[in-house]
Amino acid sequence: MSKLNLAVIVGSVREGRFAPVIARWFVEQAERHGAFTVDLIDLADVELPLALPAMPPAMQPDLRRPEGMAELTRRLKAADAIVILTPDYNRSFPASLKAAIDWHYSEWHAKPIGFVGYSGASGGLLAIEQLRQIFNELQAHTVRGYVSFPRYYELFSPDGTLLEPEGPEGSAKAMLDQLQWWGSVLHDARRDRPFATGL
Repeated sequence: MSKLNLAVIVGSVREGRFAPVIARWFVEQAERHGAFTVDLIDLADVELPLALPAMPPAMQPDLRRPEGMAELTRRLKAADAIVILTPDYNRSFPASLKAAIDWHYSEWHAKPIGFVGYSGASGGLLAIEQLRQIFNELQAHTVRGYVSFPRYYELFSPDGTLLEPEGPEGSAKAMLDQLQWWGSVLHDARRDRPFATGL
């Protein structure tokens, strides 16, 4: 098949965030891999109200969303695989990311999800483990591989170059290989048999 559509979602929207540096690095890895057309989605550019609608998306697939969210919804729906880039905030993940997840439902179904995490000590693993539970509820498939940057502020040069790239590049390739396999299988499954929420 042709290249898979890979959505890379930048979950942090806070002022002064480090996320764009890691996002640029990861997009380079994904493009170098060769199996994906990469769509970088920065939640800082999306209208994301924290107040959710009275009727959840799980019960109303054609939910009327804020006009500023339409492009995000379209891009999530078009994705064959998704990578979430997240820091740890107070041992969890950002509210902006939870809002983006909760405003959608069917857009996540039967799609593989990978993670790139960063933080001081845990490297984003606390956020990633919570996100695995959430995406399981949304009937997505989280792949085993991930990329983690503990003490990220020591790992990149001032120009954004990763100082010791071998380990993270190996982790990124392993995760992208898994996303390619699952993305291809689930793409064909969604095409041949429409997803049933009761599975």
